[in-house]
Amino acid sequence: MSIVVDGLTKKYGEQKAVNNISFKVETGEVVGFLGPNGAGKSTTMKMITCYMAPSSGDIQLEGMSIHSHPDEIKKRIGYLPENNPLYLDMPIIDYLRFSAEIQGVPGSKIPQRIADMIDTCGLEVEKHKKIGELSKGYRQRVGLAQAMIHNPDVLILDEPTTGLDPNQIIEIRKLIKKLGKEKTVILSSHILSEVEATCDRILIINRGRIAADGTSATLRQQAQGQELLTVQIESGDAEAAKKALLGLATVEKVDEVDGKADFFTVQSKPDQSSRKAVFDLCVKNKWYLLEMTGIETRLEDVFRELTN
Repeated sequence: MSIVVDGLTKKYGEQKAVNNISFKVETGEVVGFLGPNGAGKSTTMKMITCYMAPSSGDIQLEGMSIHSHPDEIKKRIGYLPENNPLYLDMPIIDYLRFSAEIQGVPGSKIPQRIADMIDTCGLEVEKHKKIGELSKGYRQRVGLAQAMIHNPDVLILDEPTTGLDPNQIIEIRKLIKKLGKEKTVILSSHILSEVEATCDRILIINRGRIAADGTSATLRQQAQGQELLTVQIESGDAEAAKKALLGLATVEKVDEVDGKADFFTVQSKPDQSSRKAVFDLCVKNKWYLLEMTGIETRLEDVFRELTN
């Protein structure tokens, strides 16, 4: 089920928590929402789920507007809020039965849906416990199970891995990637590596506006701008090597790497590459070129650049 967000704005008094954003999520796509605290991620998710009304703009799911078909849209969405709201005194199976009933799952299908969620979310070992007896990781799994109990077309997951240990994060990541093959998924996270590993596409939101939209590779490439190389040259005279590198027509800047003899960071001029020029320089001067590797911009660098 595709999602189209068009000119979406949410105001609190004079402050715009979300400021005229537009984007589209295709069926079967896993999209990650990145942004600092207060950027508008959770507010946008709440508006997509019809939990909160926008000040202006529209959201459509398969052509259905949140303004004219909110009840139908709610039936097609599974939502896991950031503060996973669970009834701690209820056993897992009773809670899932309750969730299925309020989501309108036919009574005859509820037992099978509960069994499917127990299996899908890895709750078999703990299924007879009360929710309050579960670890943080298992509570997140129960939250995911309630979001999926009615087999929705769209999943909205707000910080689904918050508070989990590394093993639990890997398990939830695998589950989300599996679900993404069948459903449209939007998730938010502060863990950049998590979004990069899980999502097909990344939206970076800052101060209520979309700051970037693309795959992690695309965003890094766009931020890279100028080629950056790490070069190690065994020349016998590091200062002479640095001066020679600076003299290359394609090179804009050369820095020595602290604590590493004969290591340099070479920045090329815009739209130029210095790889061949560095190699030819070493051949000409009979220097040993021990290393020449490109420095790739990290997603963390892209995030800081766009949100600072």
